[in-house]
Amino acid sequence: MSIIRNTMLATTPAIAASDRKRLALLGERIRTARKRQRVTTVAAAEAAGVSRVTLHRIERGEPTVAVGAWLTVATALGLNFDLLDARAMAVTTKLPKKIRLRDFPQLKRLAWQLHGVGDIPPLVAFNLYERNWRHLDRAALSAGEAALIDALARELGGGRLLV
Repeated sequence: MSIIRNTMLATTPAIAASDRKRLALLGERIRTARKRQRVTTVAAAEAAGVSRVTLHRIERGEPTVAVGAWLTVATALGLNFDLLDARAMAVTTKLPKKIRLRDFPQLKRLAWQLHGVGDIPPLVAFNLYERNWRHLDRAALSAGEAALIDALARELGGGRLLV
């Protein structure tokens, strides 16, 4: 009787540099969300059912971590982990170089600490919305401000806010 062996070696597929950067960015966003919530690595790992080392590898964006681990960590942190259709997102809205606070009342409320500032860069606006989402009165959002938030999320946040 002959012994059948699996002679195929397991190899990790080659990952494009652009995909590595996207994984690193995704890991960074997960880490930022965890820190913003003031959750320790041990607590986050336990809540997700993964080891602390696996959580650390996810936050570094390592491509060899199973996608299931990425999903459980995102879910444990209350994040929505979803695939977006790149073709549908290809419809880009040109963001202005500066966003006038007086044109967006909710943004102006969130930027209360910026005394004497009338215009802010889109990245600052995006960060204000993302960090202060819980203080936003969504019922009072105008159509223009909702469109601005969508455009900021699409252009600067990979299609969504981490809230």
